[in-house]
Amino acid sequence: MTTQKIITPFEKIATTGNGLSADLQKIIGQVEKLTDIGIALSSEKDTAQLLEKILLGAKSITNSDGGTLYRVDGNTIKIEIIRSDSLGISLGGEGNTINIPNIPLYGENGEPNLKNVVCYSYHNNKTINIDDAYDAVHFDFAGTKAFDKKNNYRSKSFLSIPLTNHQGEIIGILQLINATDPETQEIITFDSVSQRFAEALASQAATVLTKQQLITDLENMFESLVKLIATAVDEKSPYTGGHCRRVPELTLMLTEAAHDTDHGYLQDFRLTEADRYELTIASWLHDCGKIITPEYVIDKATKLETIFDRIHLLETRFEVLKRDREIAFLKQQLAELQDNMTSSSALEHTYQADIARLDDDLAFIRLCNTGGEAMSGEDISRLQSLQKLTWSLNNVDVPLLTDEEVYNLSIFRGTLTSEERNVINNHINVTISMLEAIKFPKHLQNVVEYAGGHHERMDGKGYPKGLSREEMSIPARAMAIADVFEALTAKDRPYKKGKKLSEALFILKKLKEDKHIDPDLYDAFIKQKIYKKYAEKFLDDVQIDID
Repeated sequence: MTTQKIITPFEKIATTGNGLSADLQKIIGQVEKLTDIGIALSSEKDTAQLLEKILLGAKSITNSDGGTLYRVDGNTIKIEIIRSDSLGISLGGEGNTINIPNIPLYGENGEPNLKNVVCYSYHNNKTINIDDAYDAVHFDFAGTKAFDKKNNYRSKSFLSIPLTNHQGEIIGILQLINATDPETQEIITFDSVSQRFAEALASQAATVLTKQQLITDLENMFESLVKLIATAVDEKSPYTGGHCRRVPELTLMLTEAAHDTDHGYLQDFRLTEADRYELTIASWLHDCGKIITPEYVIDKATKLETIFDRIHLLETRFEVLKRDREIAFLKQQLAELQDNMTSSSALEHTYQADIARLDDDLAFIRLCNTGGEAMSGEDISRLQSLQKLTWSLNNVDVPLLTDEEVYNLSIFRGTLTSEERNVINNHINVTISMLEAIKFPKHLQNVVEYAGGHHERMDGKGYPKGLSREEMSIPARAMAIADVFEALTAKDRPYKKGKKLSEALFILKKLKEDKHIDPDLYDAFIKQKIYKKYAEKFLDDVQIDID
C-alpha cells in the first residue's frame, strides 16, 4: 500500500504555474517554511528545543549560513544559541554549553551601548540589515573580524531583528549571518523579502516565547502559593513544623518504588512527569484544612492542656492539701505538748504516710496527664476515687478533681478528647472543601482525590468518606502510608518522641495486617528500603537502629 503525498496549494501553484518566476517560487517556498515553523513552534513546550527551532527556522527561511539567538537578561544580552553550518558550530539549545560573556546594554557611564549591532537593534527597536560588516562604520565588528581570522571565515551580511512581546518589551534579538545563494553558494545580502519573512517569524517566536514564559511564571506562582499555604500550616504550630514538607518527599519516594516494581499488583503502575507534578502538588496541600484548626487542639501536649497545662493547678491543690495536713499535724503535736504529753510516734507516722500517699497520687496524675501510655480500667477507677478527695477553697470543701479534669485525664490514648479528635479530623473535610473550590486545570484534576484520601483505610473504616482500597487510586494510598510513617517518626510532636525505625516499622506492619494501609505498597516500601532513604534524610541518627 502506497501513501499519496498531499499537495499544498502553494506547491500546486509552483508545479502548475509554468510562468512563475524564480522569485515567486522562492516566496512560495518561504511561506511554506514559515507555516511549518509556526506550527512546530506552537506545539513545542521545551524551552531549549523551542529556541533551537526558532533559530533553525529563521536560517532556513533566509538560507543563511549561521545565526545567534539572544535573550534579554536584565541590563545585558545573553547568548542562548549559536549555529554555523560551514564552521560546524552548535552551541546552546540541544548543543554544547555556551561560555561567552553577556553583552552589556549600557556603558559604564550609563549611556546606551550602540556599538554592538544587537544592542543597537534593542535600543532602537528596529531591524538592522547590513550588507557587509567590514564596510560598516557605525558598529564595532572588531570581535567579528578576530573570530573570522581565527576560524578562516568571512562574516559578511548581517540581519538583526528584535523579538517584541505583547507589552512592547524586547525580550530577545534574532541575528542571522551570511545569506547564501542556494545555487551558487555565494554570500549575498538579506533581501527585503527574506527580511520580512524573518521579521514575521521573529514576531511569532516572541509570541510563543512570551506565552511559554507566562505559563512558567504562572506555574511558579501557583507552586509558591501552594508551598506558602503548607508553610503557614506548619508554622502555625511548632509541633507540626515540617510535616507538610516531609510528606510530599516520602509520598514521591513510595510512588517511585511502586513505579519501579515489575511484578505482582503494581507491575502495571507507571508514573509520568505530569503524574509526579500532580502528586507533588496534592502532597503539599494534603493538610491545608488544618489552617482553621485551633492551635490549642493542634498543640495539646498533655491531657489537661488548654491555654496552659492545668496540671499546675492540681499541683497547687495538692500543695494546699499537704499544707493542711501539716497544719493539722502540728496542731495535734502542740495540743499534746500543752497537755504535758510527749508527741507520739504514731502521730508522726500517720502524717508522713498521708503526705506520701498525696505525693503518690500526684505522681499518678502527672503520669496520666502525659498521654504516653494507654489507660487501664484500674487507672480510670483510681482517678474516680481521687475525685472524692476535697480541698479547702475559701473555707469551702470542693472536689480535688473536677468532672472535666477527670474526663480529660481518662483519655484512653494520646492527649485529645473525642470532641477534640473530631476537631482535628475535620481538617480533612475542610481540605476537601477548600480544594474543591479551586478550578484546577486538566493536568491537576486528581489533586482533590489524592489529598483528600490520606486518612482513608483499605477496609473502608477510615474517614471522611469511608473509602475502600478499590475506591482509591494508588497515589492516594501511597500518601496515606507517607502520612502515617511521617507521624510515627516525627520528632517534633508535643505528646511523644519520634519513634525509632524498628518501632515505626513494627507498627506499620500491624497496620498492614489490620488492613489499615495498602499491603502491596507496604511491601514496596520495605523491599526497596524507602524507610531507609527517608530516615537518612530526615531522622536523627539515634532513630536509625536498623538497616
